[in-house]
Amino acid sequence: MTAETWDYEGYDPERERLRESLCTLGNGYFATRGALPECVADDTHYPGTYVAGCYNRLTSEVAGRQVENEDMVNLPNWLPVRFRRPGRQWIAPDADPVLDHRLTLHLSSGLLERRTRYDLGRGQVLSVRQQRIVHLADPHLAALRTEFTAEGFSGDLEVEAALDGGVVNAGVPRYRDLDGRHLTHVHTGTPAPDTVWLRCRTRTSDIRVGMAARLTADAPVTAEPTAVRAVHRVQLHLTEGCPATVDKTIALHTSRDPAISDPLAAAIDRVVTAPGFDALLDSHLTAWDQLWRRAELDVQGEAGGILRLHLFHVLQTLSPHTADLDVGVPARGLHGEAYRGHVFWDELFVLPYLNLHFPEVSRALLRYRHRRLERACAAARATGRRGAMYPWQSGSDGREETQQLHLNPRSGRWLPDHSHLQHHVGSAIAYNVWQYCEASGDTEFLHTKGAEMLLQIARFWADSAVWDEHLARHRIKGVVGPDEYHETYPDAAAPGLDDNAYTNVTATWVLTRALELLDTLPEPRRRELVERTGLDTGELEQWQDVSRTLHVPFHDGVISQFEGYGDLAELDWDGYRRRYGDIRRLDRILEAEDDTVNRYQASKQADVLMLGYLFAPSELHGIFRRLGYRLDEHTWRRTVDHYLCRTSHGSTLSGLVHGWVLARARRAEAWKFCQEALQGDIADLQGGTTGEGIHLGAMAGTLDLVQRGLTGLETREGALWLDPVPLPELSSYGFTLRYQGHWGVRLRLEKEQLEIAVPASDRSSIDVRLPDRAVRVRPGETCGLVLPN
Repeated sequence: MTAETWDYEGYDPERERLRESLCTLGNGYFATRGALPECVADDTHYPGTYVAGCYNRLTSEVAGRQVENEDMVNLPNWLPVRFRRPGRQWIAPDADPVLDHRLTLHLSSGLLERRTRYDLGRGQVLSVRQQRIVHLADPHLAALRTEFTAEGFSGDLEVEAALDGGVVNAGVPRYRDLDGRHLTHVHTGTPAPDTVWLRCRTRTSDIRVGMAARLTADAPVTAEPTAVRAVHRVQLHLTEGCPATVDKTIALHTSRDPAISDPLAAAIDRVVTAPGFDALLDSHLTAWDQLWRRAELDVQGEAGGILRLHLFHVLQTLSPHTADLDVGVPARGLHGEAYRGHVFWDELFVLPYLNLHFPEVSRALLRYRHRRLERACAAARATGRRGAMYPWQSGSDGREETQQLHLNPRSGRWLPDHSHLQHHVGSAIAYNVWQYCEASGDTEFLHTKGAEMLLQIARFWADSAVWDEHLARHRIKGVVGPDEYHETYPDAAAPGLDDNAYTNVTATWVLTRALELLDTLPEPRRRELVERTGLDTGELEQWQDVSRTLHVPFHDGVISQFEGYGDLAELDWDGYRRRYGDIRRLDRILEAEDDTVNRYQASKQADVLMLGYLFAPSELHGIFRRLGYRLDEHTWRRTVDHYLCRTSHGSTLSGLVHGWVLARARRAEAWKFCQEALQGDIADLQGGTTGEGIHLGAMAGTLDLVQRGLTGLETREGALWLDPVPLPELSSYGFTLRYQGHWGVRLRLEKEQLEIAVPASDRSSIDVRLPDRAVRVRPGETCGLVLPN
């Protein structure tokens, strides 16, 4: 394993799903899991291909109830290439002896290479080498080259390649009670012997899918379309020691694509005119070279290798092609079916990285939210409130997609799911709008679509707040915070918690920013917004009032996660660790014991501490001052200590946030949590979940930890603010940024030295602010700064 490759040695069925996720290839438009082409979907393997934004809705009967779910659809499988000696069984790793097996993911080139040697008996060995790409330059193409080499024999080899339309969504065992048959009207055909096609459509969303494949080989190719499989066959004659090559090129279109008439016609035309494998590989490599230059990251050692893998998966899920699509940030990437491909709040951890490298992608992801603003306003109206109530889980059209029931695999029970009460997702969207505009300088977006979202989210928070005469403060009741363990009070009749600190503080921030924005908008635009939204002076005065009087609960000198948190019982953490070992999913353990985590001071992930992730210390203190509270360093450190020992880290985001916060609060312990964030997917720390899809927010968050967390980088007031906190384990690193029209701005931290290089351009100088000084760096200049101890 190097910084440029990610390697797996030997065939390990138990780890195959994990490898398939981490060896997924994509280009922002679609992605395909790293399954072996000769293997079908079963308990070991799961080939899956997913197009960004391609969803379908089905109704299933679960626990006696009709439950509707929308899923990202597993599209026809383009991978199948199987092979055998004439008259024998198809060769596969679970049926035949494997002498050697190696998977190499080439990160710099987006190429998956596979080498396997099968023992055929009597001293005969078949060597298989494959190279796979999902084309980065042309997002509708993918290609697979297979080389067969005979060792110890010469003879014939039958090869069958196919497009398989008989696929279902079955990649997550917890969902298998749900209907996964999303495709219908599967048809196949062939326009020429070397080309086959398959078309189908989704059952309810009626998205038409067209796929075509071209096969070239060192022997004649025949086409044999069947009911749900478009098949190519070729018989190779292998000469000992001489490779025989089969190249498969596929094209994929859907009716969601722009500038096409018919997806099948577009796919056939594209695959027929596509160049050969070598030429495709050349243009693919060029596209990846360009992408890596824009996202340059220099971190040495093991951490650097993992960060590069994380960056690779972020880039191929949210590539420049994403800028042309109507899609959000899928929490599990395009790598599997966990969370059904839904969009949560994970963009809060992804966009801050993209803002400083691919702002056009960030803008597109925010436009996904803006297109669904009216749906969010309708959702708020349905609850009797004004403004925009964005869904906790979003899919195709912006309605709430959170499941009504979820399965506890430990107890086998289906339980009510109340996570739709996580209305703080609206604050995450507002935060992302603001951060994007600060980093990119895109005032046009801020004054138009950004302002429309920000104002409606602020309106929702103001209208959600109720006045409490006893406290003489406003309160927000009936919500769930980032910690999903707590969604109701013990023995309460209805779900929801009161005054979640994270929710109330971020609501204050949104209201404050919305008021600031209204003050700075050009008068004609302000007038348009006021007329369109019906804002009046009385409502704005209410915003001012709520933004200064929201209640933040405290107990024992620390910020309470929510009102009443301090009254909950303490958990016997040591006892549960002794009994169960891994207690990350403490909620499932307790429910299986007929208990509930709602009774305890126990968190799944950072909740209150998320405030230290979002806001620099000075900004967080300012928000509390606005609310009339004093948050000094001692209180914050006590708060950090309190929750640090009461968190099970049942989310991959938890280690990331704790590492970020501890880098400034308790530096000696920070690296342990940074390592957990780095290891989350590669070591599958959440117990088998990575095989169902990567955790994109955590991956992007580790990149942003280096980019913003350790450097203290903020983009505000037209300047780059830096306040580095180098960790001993990560004291030297460098990266490039794109900042307000400056491309390739290079920052390098080397122990106590900070170097900033701004490439030559016609742009103005960059203002750089440190705690003890300010400098201006002109284009074409390199500035070296000595940091204080």
